[in-house]
Amino acid sequence: MISFPQFLQILASNPFLAVVMVLILGTIFVNGSTDAANAIAEPVGTRSIGVNEAIAMSVVCNFVGLVAMSFISTAVADTMSGMVDFGGDTHAALIALAAATVGIVAWGVGAWVFGIPTSESHALIAGLTGAALAVHGGLGGVNMGEWVKVVYGLVLSTVLGYLAGWGIAKVIPVACRNADRRRANDFFGRMQVVGAAGVALMHGAQDGQKFMSTAMVAIALAANMGVSDVGGFPLWIEVLCAGVMALGTAVGGKKIIKTVGMSMVQLDKYQGFAASISATASLLVATLTGLPVSTTHTKTAAIMGAGAAENVRSVNWAIAKDMVLTWVFTFPGCGLIGYLLARLFLVLF
Repeated sequence: MISFPQFLQILASNPFLAVVMVLILGTIFVNGSTDAANAIAEPVGTRSIGVNEAIAMSVVCNFVGLVAMSFISTAVADTMSGMVDFGGDTHAALIALAAATVGIVAWGVGAWVFGIPTSESHALIAGLTGAALAVHGGLGGVNMGEWVKVVYGLVLSTVLGYLAGWGIAKVIPVACRNADRRRANDFFGRMQVVGAAGVALMHGAQDGQKFMSTAMVAIALAANMGVSDVGGFPLWIEVLCAGVMALGTAVGGKKIIKTVGMSMVQLDKYQGFAASISATASLLVATLTGLPVSTTHTKTAAIMGAGAAENVRSVNWAIAKDMVLTWVFTFPGCGLIGYLLARLFLVLF
């Protein structure tokens, strides 16, 4: 495991690593503005918690989830670190990694400007894949055995998230049909906040591992080490990544919260609870099985399912369509950007 003093020594011997690390932290910042904000959107939409309180809760839960899951399972990080190979040329590999992160940040900022909760997780995977293709000139740098887990995760996050949200939102009114409406509403308002905290915990566990593994790949390349030789995640990088993610949520999270929690669908509190529990369970299964899924996809699908359970027309399908189109174009878009930028950077630098 690399200590912070050792990292500084590696940085001194390879100053370009500083550029790559800043770019990776930039992707984490954008992730905080989009994916982390999406995780806590719906309790704000039902007014179960204020925006600032929700952001503060997200900051704490993301950090706890990131650190705690690192002790339980690093399956997602193992999948990410083994997904692509940038080859044996350290300088070229770092340049390609830098190119990929530039594309990821550009894509995420563009989506944030329009208030569309794109998936930074899938942007990261696509960007890294495109850069690896540029370095190798073909599929030699892509481990399809690991990459196929992205497809499995995509199906899990959308289908399971939607169906679970729909199913739980159908069951709750039947189970609580004799309950006092005001008391039930207050109860589910509190439970919705608890559920959102669970999603934030799992967001830290999922996305934290993805982006930390990218940072550790960069450090390993700069030190001429294999990824397996680096060891686990040192606490200093966990704190650094969690802090940058929190800053991104605090600075840019309100725009995404408004789109997902207020504009896409109007939820009752029990529906918000159903969406949060569904998303938390789906993310937990994916994290423990090493499937790199999108918190944005999972939570948004669960929200749409919970909203559609009462009335399909309660979902603003025009906004939902914009989100889906952004998701669809993320893989080819970020993959192409990562490829072209990597080719350009390799020529220039």
